[in-house]
Amino acid sequence: MRLLIMGPQGVGKGTQAARLSEHYGIPHISTGDIFRYNLKNNTPLGQEAGQYINRGQLVPDEVTDRIVEDRLKMDDAQGGWILDGYPRNAEQVEALDRMLEQFGQKLDAAIALDADHEVLMERMKKRAALEGREDDTPETIAKRLDVYAKQTEPLLATYEQRGLLVRVNGVGEIASITEAIVAALDSRA
Repeated sequence: MRLLIMGPQGVGKGTQAARLSEHYGIPHISTGDIFRYNLKNNTPLGQEAGQYINRGQLVPDEVTDRIVEDRLKMDDAQGGWILDGYPRNAEQVEALDRMLEQFGQKLDAAIALDADHEVLMERMKKRAALEGREDDTPETIAKRLDVYAKQTEPLLATYEQRGLLVRVNGVGEIASITEAIVAALDSRA
């Protein structure tokens, strides 16, 4: 099974992706983890991405696409995966489409977790306090949610038009949300 998990920051994508990974026996592939791996291990892709990161710039889509493609080619991803944090914009959707075509694979579903803005702000404040994350100020949280609304949320319409979108309420008990996702995915099979 090849899945995307999408939604604004703080909606629980990472938590649900990890649970779905265990349930379906497929790797949870977080773009943040891929970047950290490549940077830590000083891979050629990590060196290239690091040039942008070290200057405080966003890594260009073309580099991000190659990092994701490299990860999707790994042996553990051949039987499926759940991709968390990619695609984030229309160009990355096109790049993922090209990758899947090249691999002779197809996307099974794009899971969209939803939650109200106020709920997300409250969750992010709690996370910042628990984890001591200095980058989770109310201003930066609001900015990230705004970027999601402008760049990534419109992608949901693309996956809905393709008949791949599965919307699930991201508010509630973690296990109940997982059960709702699995039920929705299994009903499509």
